[in-house]
Amino acid sequence: MPLSPPAPRQLRHRRAIRLEAFERDDSLWDIEACLTDEKPRDFRLATGVRPHGLPIHELWLRITIDRKLTIVDVEASSNWSPYGALCAESNPVYRKLIGLNLLQSFRREASKLLRGAAGCTHLTELCGVLPTAAIQAFAGDVWQIEDGNPFNHSDAADPSATTPDEPPFQLGRCHALRFDGPAVKEYYPRWFGHAPAGQTDSGTTVQDRPETKSAS
Repeated sequence: MPLSPPAPRQLRHRRAIRLEAFERDDSLWDIEACLTDEKPRDFRLATGVRPHGLPIHELWLRITIDRKLTIVDVEASSNWSPYGALCAESNPVYRKLIGLNLLQSFRREASKLLRGAAGCTHLTELCGVLPTAAIQAFAGDVWQIEDGNPFNHSDAADPSATTPDEPPFQLGRCHALRFDGPAVKEYYPRWFGHAPAGQTDSGTTVQDRPETKSAS
């Protein structure tokens, strides 16, 4: 269902966040995130006027992860920023993310490492969307998403892959896919009303839930 018709208004600012995931030939994965800020007019910055058509920000963050979602490499780039090279000085600090796992309190740990003057406000914002983007990327390729299909064909030997006694990864992680809900009853009947240990009947994870552990 779309949003309701808006009141009369004028566009004053546009922010876009785009993420892409790539499976590499070495079995690692790259997640690339880009944040852009644009004004629909010439915009005066402290450093001068940014003409209409040129972004205020165009910031990039690439993380490389293994199949357990541990970060093994990071690169940040500030293609467009209000203060040019001064903004880009903080790019190397994002390598501090190496060694963190996207499913284990990632947002909290990243905030500790990058908060305040340590990093760039907007690059650090991009960190917040990395866990769910990686989860979506792995769905169907690294993790099962269908009931009765416990292993992806290329991951049967992966010890981190879902076993036949575990539900598809996405179950119990949102309102629609709660274990006692109609969607699970219709599309995943094997798991209807059978939340695994560590989750409530309504699908709320008590521990080890990515969105709980990484959201703080």
